[in-house]
Amino acid sequence: MQYRKDKKGNDISLLGFGCMRFEGSGTGEYFQKANDQVMEAIRQGINYFDTAYVYKNNEKVLGRILAENNCRDQIYIATKLPQYMVRSVAQAEKIFNQELELLQTDHIDYYLMHMLNDLASWNRLKAMGLEDWIKEKMVSGKIRNIGFSYHAIPRILSQL
Repeated sequence: MQYRKDKKGNDISLLGFGCMRFEGSGTGEYFQKANDQVMEAIRQGINYFDTAYVYKNNEKVLGRILAENNCRDQIYIATKLPQYMVRSVAQAEKIFNQELELLQTDHIDYYLMHMLNDLASWNRLKAMGLEDWIKEKMVSGKIRNIGFSYHAIPRILSQL
């Protein structure tokens, strides 16, 4: 596996594992299939796992896999705050705490604002105080790195 260093010097696998498409309810044979896939990915050196609050059952499944196989410390988790659903810092806090619980972890390695597609969305989040909330989570170590996912046209990206 090839790796690149992130800004903090961590070796991150060039190939990440996207958890969006875990099948079914995350139980029984569906859980076993996801478990087998995740554990094989880790054996092959993949250490970056991408999830999101809105991807059905994926945080719960990944959290269970990591807990049952005692391998949370071997990987980096990226998950996402559905910023388009957030109307207050209290709501962001609630979602974040749910994510920690589902992932069975005390921190998120890469926390992304999901689908931050325009400057107006970021300005709305800042106006509600989310920037200070993010800083507090980073100081506490609950969020290690911050970023955003993007789904709009390239021209708009340069405005962010």
